[in-house]
Amino acid sequence: MSDSRWIGAWRGAGKMLRTWTHPDCVRTNQDTGLIRLIACITMFIDHAGKMLFPQYIVMRQIGRLAFPLFAYGIAVGAVYTRNPSRYLSRVVLLALISQPLYALGLAHENSAMYAISFAEHPLQAAVNFYLNSWQTPSILLSLSLGLLLLLCLREGKWVLALGVYVLCQRLSGHLDYGIEGIHLMLLFYLLCAHPVACFAATFSYMTWWSLQGFGYTFFGQSFGLRVFSMPSIVLCALPMKPRIHLPRWFIYGFYPAHLIVLILLCRIW
Repeated sequence: MSDSRWIGAWRGAGKMLRTWTHPDCVRTNQDTGLIRLIACITMFIDHAGKMLFPQYIVMRQIGRLAFPLFAYGIAVGAVYTRNPSRYLSRVVLLALISQPLYALGLAHENSAMYAISFAEHPLQAAVNFYLNSWQTPSILLSLSLGLLLLLCLREGKWVLALGVYVLCQRLSGHLDYGIEGIHLMLLFYLLCAHPVACFAATFSYMTWWSLQGFGYTFFGQSFGLRVFSMPSIVLCALPMKPRIHLPRWFIYGFYPAHLIVLILLCRIW
């Protein structure tokens, strides 16, 4: 093959890769307002079930719908955002603000958080409390890293994208939903312009992920609790037009607000 043909082949491969890693439209569910609203409601039900009504397992089952919806929202946001750095900074800032509330609201406290007396050294104790609350990070760390990976792909920063992915792999054991959650965001992003392929790939992936657990039997096969997230995959793949508009204060304020509500309810329940 001549040099010109090699160059043409490389350019063609690069263009194809660019098309897949920087989708210019979303043909799956464009009603992200609906997606985020359902995600927030099911997340609150899940967390309330964990903290206030542990006897009602159905609340935890409903809560399995939330993560795929949040993952999808992040993927669509990565496609449409006009200011990637600002979008990423908002999600990261939300993660930084919400982390101690997450530890308190969902009983992820540890002894190291209280190693320094607030009465004797209030400022040092507050810093220690905050830093040690990160021993169990919230879902927002996973969403922040997933978004960073998608934005690197969007901007064609392949080496940085690889570095972020390796970091996610190394931190998998500490991430809420692990590297599997990152993979789901990646699938949603890469296939958002192809509804049928998106549904087939994400549904198959979630089926495989659900098979890693146990406790629920369907069609003679044992699944984990994550099997109850499957309806959210169907909703994400449906080619729906935008109908619901949520104000930005609700989108970014609901997470810390619902944690504050849970903290208060747990103290007076």
